Amino acid sequence: MSVLLVTGEAETSGAWMHTIAAALPEERVVQPGPGLDRAGVTVAIVAAPPAGSLQDLPNLAFIQSLRAGVDGLMADPTVPAHVPVARLVDPALTAMMVESVLLHVLSLHRQMPAYRAFQAAGAWQFLAQKPAAERQVGVLGLGVLGQAACTALAGLGFVVSGWSRSPRQVAGIRCLHGDGGLEAVLASSEILVNLLPLTPRTEGILDARAFSQLPRGAGLINMAHRWHLVEADLLAALETGQIDHAVLDVLVVEPAPADHPFWRHERITLTPHVAAATDPASAAAIAAQAVRDLRAGRPIRNLVHRAQAY
Repeated sequence: MSVLLVTGEAETSGAWMHTIAAALPEERVVQPGPGLDRAGVTVAIVAAPPAGSLQDLPNLAFIQSLRAGVDGLMADPTVPAHVPVARLVDPALTAMMVESVLLHVLSLHRQMPAYRAFQAAGAWQFLAQKPAAERQVGVLGLGVLGQAACTALAGLGFVVSGWSRSPRQVAGIRCLHGDGGLEAVLASSEILVNLLPLTPRTEGILDARAFSQLPRGAGLINMAHRWHLVEADLLAALETGQIDHAVLDVLVVEPAPADHPFWRHERITLTPHVAAATDPASAAAIAAQAVRDLRAGRPIRNLVHRAQAY
């Protein structure tokens, strides 16, 4: 039996191999190559694997992702449908995402983009400031990341609403679901944070229709997936003032081409997909525990529900 490590990033595959092998000294960890014994592979640990990487593995029994998002795996028709897949749920990654959400919500709440513009213009100008208890923040997505972000925002005094496709409950948070719930959350969100998983039902969810339902002058923070946002619709909403400022950690093309309008847009803040980076040591320990649980016949945590695609 062997554990197959597959990464889609050639520059980091060696480091991942070292880290995973160190975390699983009792296992034979291998990588794709001409000499691979495909029949001997029973577990695959993957980080953004190229499409087709997991086909023709007749004894594959489990796939552990080293990424929180599994949309790529779910979209690959060659991934065996009968093999369970676990996504990465890592406290270290969650903490980083919460930090990023708090950073950018506070920046929009305290009107930092406007003050940066005043500084550039040499203007010593004051703006009226409402307290957090009067600022309504909406969070799309109530998974592990969304729940943690909601709780942290509420802890700072913000009025927080969360939305998910199916019913969820988070202590102290107004939680809504379904199409009607989405409309209600959008209508109240002066600052909207997107932490949804990418599924066929959430693709393009940040579009002109959604923007039109936000309060005029709302702020948008997208830290989830590039395909959630319709970029042309955002530009139009910024032009009309329907959205005052957008913070984007993910783009359709990364890095954005030199002529992309987002680079120089005065009301867009770009970060290069750094909201929550995977910590290799922490992720490897979680993957190793999952493999040990499999070998011991124990339940495996954080399995993906294929019907929901997350």
